[in-house]
Amino acid sequence: MRGAGIDVQSAPYGDGPRSGAEPTAEQHTYRVIVRGTWDGLTDEARARLLVEAADHGMASMRFTEEGSLSYEPSPLKHFSMRYVVVSDAADGEEMAGAIAEDRAESALRALGYGFRDLRSTVTDLDTMKVNRKPASRR
Repeated sequence: MRGAGIDVQSAPYGDGPRSGAEPTAEQHTYRVIVRGTWDGLTDEARARLLVEAADHGMASMRFTEEGSLSYEPSPLKHFSMRYVVVSDAADGEEMAGAIAEDRAESALRALGYGFRDLRSTVTDLDTMKVNRKPASRR
């Protein structure tokens, strides 16, 4: 597990923060997929999406802080954006989804793309259980 959210000012063995040090909130890393529908695209925006479609297919699907846009050119109807969001664990998955949707809205507006019906799916990487196969079954 990563050292995210560990207060380096804390004394060893959990004795609490050293004098004057503020405790830090525990941070979690989330992977968020924001999905939506193209809506009200101008002819120019539609043409740009079709020309750039090869750059936004299956191979472009990466989780990044900036987000990665992917969509199919035919039919040009739906899209998804993948984000990595680091936020306070206490805020939970709902906040991570809201942050990613806000980033998606900003990015799509900046590109001049019309959209609607944004929704997100969030995975907390810090609480995700990984089932590992025993060495004898690999």
